[in-house]
Amino acid sequence: MKKTIIFFFQLVLIPLWLVAQSIPTPKSHFGFDIGEPYMLANFSQTEAYFKKVAEVSDRVQYTSIGKTEFGREQPILIITAPKNFAQLDRYKEISQKLGRAEITEAEARTLSKEGKPVVWIDGGLHANEVVGAQQLIETLYQLASKNDEETLRILDEVIILLVHVNPDGMEIMSDWYMMYEDKAKRNKNIPVLYQKYVGHDNNRDFYMNNMKESTNISLQQYVEWLPQIVYNHHQSGPAGTVVAGPPYRDPFNHVFDPLIITSLDAVGAAMINRLHVEDKPGYTRLDGSVFSTWWNGGLRTTPYYHNMIGILTEIVGDPSPYSIPLVPDRLIPNNGTPFPVTPGPWAFRTSIDYSVSMNYAILNHAVRHGDELLYNFYLMGKKSIDRGNTDTWTRYPKYAEDIQKSFEATQKKKEADDEDAAFFGFRSGLPLQFYDSVYKDPSKRDPRGYILPANQADFPTAIKFLNALIKSGVLVHKATADFTVNGKTYPKGSYVVKTAQAFRPHVLDMFEPQDHPNDFLYPGGPPIRPYDAAGWTLAYQMGIEVDRIMEGFEGPFERVAYGQLLSPEPTALPSASGYLLDVRVNDSFLAVNDLLKANVKVYRTQSATAGLPAGSFFVPASGKRQLEAAAKNYGVKAVATKGLPSGSKEIKPSRIALYDYYGGSMPSGWVRWMMEQFHFDFTQIFPAEIDGGNLNAKYDVILFIGPGMPGAGGGYGAGSQPKKEDIPAEYHHMLGRLSVDKSIPKLKTFLENGGQIITVGAATSLANHLKLPVSNALVEIVDGKEKSLSGDKYYIPGSVLEMYVDNSTLINYGMGEKAHVLFNNSPVFKLSPDAGLRGIKPLAWFGAEPPLKSGWAWGQQYLKNGVTAFEAQVGKGKLYAFGPEITFRGQSHGTFKMLFNGLYK
Repeated sequence: MKKTIIFFFQLVLIPLWLVAQSIPTPKSHFGFDIGEPYMLANFSQTEAYFKKVAEVSDRVQYTSIGKTEFGREQPILIITAPKNFAQLDRYKEISQKLGRAEITEAEARTLSKEGKPVVWIDGGLHANEVVGAQQLIETLYQLASKNDEETLRILDEVIILLVHVNPDGMEIMSDWYMMYEDKAKRNKNIPVLYQKYVGHDNNRDFYMNNMKESTNISLQQYVEWLPQIVYNHHQSGPAGTVVAGPPYRDPFNHVFDPLIITSLDAVGAAMINRLHVEDKPGYTRLDGSVFSTWWNGGLRTTPYYHNMIGILTEIVGDPSPYSIPLVPDRLIPNNGTPFPVTPGPWAFRTSIDYSVSMNYAILNHAVRHGDELLYNFYLMGKKSIDRGNTDTWTRYPKYAEDIQKSFEATQKKKEADDEDAAFFGFRSGLPLQFYDSVYKDPSKRDPRGYILPANQADFPTAIKFLNALIKSGVLVHKATADFTVNGKTYPKGSYVVKTAQAFRPHVLDMFEPQDHPNDFLYPGGPPIRPYDAAGWTLAYQMGIEVDRIMEGFEGPFERVAYGQLLSPEPTALPSASGYLLDVRVNDSFLAVNDLLKANVKVYRTQSATAGLPAGSFFVPASGKRQLEAAAKNYGVKAVATKGLPSGSKEIKPSRIALYDYYGGSMPSGWVRWMMEQFHFDFTQIFPAEIDGGNLNAKYDVILFIGPGMPGAGGGYGAGSQPKKEDIPAEYHHMLGRLSVDKSIPKLKTFLENGGQIITVGAATSLANHLKLPVSNALVEIVDGKEKSLSGDKYYIPGSVLEMYVDNSTLINYGMGEKAHVLFNNSPVFKLSPDAGLRGIKPLAWFGAEPPLKSGWAWGQQYLKNGVTAFEAQVGKGKLYAFGPEITFRGQSHGTFKMLFNGLYK
């Protein structure tokens, strides 16, 4: 009997042992253990390991979700029990059905029991945060090789998506770090951005989906798999801690379901509890870190608007020596950090272990609560559909303020004058009619939907807006015939986005203004900086025409399939002696650049012609073939006309230089991407070349976008500087920083000799260095001296504001009389009384009314009549200065023309 039992266990255990032994260890592949000091795997090695494990493991399936910007494959590893792969398509279908919530409750409950929760775990998005990508390798190995009860149960009950989210960055960063034979010299100070165009901003692109990697990820998250949990690994933790994680601090966004917040609590509890059980201290949460759930656009935040539980951790750790710093306040246990870590040396491998533990904590949570995760996913979507089909009022801070103001207006004695009320408040609350005065006011309801008319001036940009929504899983309808809503007739081909859909929070967030609460450290104290932006309404930024529809409406609408991107509908081009392209259409610049590259002459009108505004483009009949291609590829419609309009001027492409510096500028990188998308030829220029002078011989226009220019106080511009001998020769030309003494005189000479400079944001400090009669408008006089406004008086983090525009001037051709602009504590100017006599002209300005349209603006009165953009004649040349972010992250299509108009001669 004993021999029989032994033989039985041999039959059972030996195959498991063989499976475990057949999975290659990381050390056998890379030559070192993951987390070993001074060692990093690059992406090529990692990709090979992923494939190797997938080849020998029946738990792992490798596939690519698309190409990166540098053309690498972006991998996803699907990890689950072997038996689950036969039903993988079914599990994906269940996740999609529950997430879109277009099924009955009874079916949802059945599918919640049949399905398996889908958990997304990624790493590597920010390539200098090296723990994230390295922990993917270790997590894969453990899930593929371990046969303990916990791992096997996870594999049985969960579909795991292990995703590398920045292959290019891992290759760049790891190769650079490992380049130095002397380990003490190994560093992460790479000369370029770790994503081809945008570096750290690759985690700011997840509602716009400009980058290929973002699109790949969004299509998987919101169209293909619809995971219930999305875990996005980052670093670094706050000083004196090991890792920051959920739950997060206030505020959270008002448009998403409250189940998101409580679900974050649940997952966060599973994570911190596991670390504490394993005697791993240093987890901080709530007000222990800066992270909130307010902002949309990040890999872990955009999921909230899709009823998904987005998890962010920020952990410490580095392959080079690292220590937890001593921060006395962090040594005191509190609700944010219940188990403080002891300061001192910290091993890279320990960070890997923490990361794997947190992965397992989340996976265990999914095992224990799988049917709840699936059903709640459906429930949040179903509630969104119900809200979109009924009168619904989102509880914005502004409505609470309206109630209070409405009440106070009825009081003979103001609360501030009533000692008891001022101290205790109204302990019994306000009369309910004041609630009804706001939350039964039809004008304050959420819209039932939005219509984007096909006959709007820049319809191709509206198509780009809709494609951003579609990449995010939003349901869009197209009109198959003309239709009428609220007495307005819309043409066939218009698009409709209804709010009665599962991802309603994302729909509202893209169309409606954000209302960030006034958030101060204490009454009268400094503002608490939002995590990223406070307002970002994409419909505003892109300048599209949208009609908000407040009642339910129907029409001849057909659904656009989920994930099916829209293409422009080409129109036939009649024969004519010439054609006009509307300057209001951004893609007209794209068509013009194609025409110029084909050696077709192009002219700009100087006055309104054939119903098109001044600055539109005339193209002779010789350009018909290129115009037909533009109609087909870009949706640009040319208008037939007779002959060259009077006064039109021929244009030619300028020789354009785009400023950048060693390490890479993200705002410059975004413009680099934009220029390529719109087919502008350009050259990158670095400080040393500027200091070398003779710029007019090479360039007509130089662009300075954001950081890099010396500040108003002088000194040097941005850019970290290694020693030349410590970096390869191919990067020597990038070294240097702009200086007041050397660089500014060269730029002044360039302008005086007829060159043109366009500055945006912080780069507008050039005007100060050129001694132009322009000053900072955001100051006050204290003791007879100008002083910048303090944060308790004036503070505007990233928000959408409205400004007036002089659209009669060349640089603003095609703009309306007003424009929405992304403003991020941006420069605002005051022109001296003699500025006009000295060749300075305002291009855009704030009016007398508060300009905030979306976000948070404290102290708007200081913006009254402030100049936001101006042009200045400097010798034979011209300086353009734009304070706000007119090219913000490739999103602000509504102000792109302010840049493009200046790129021809």
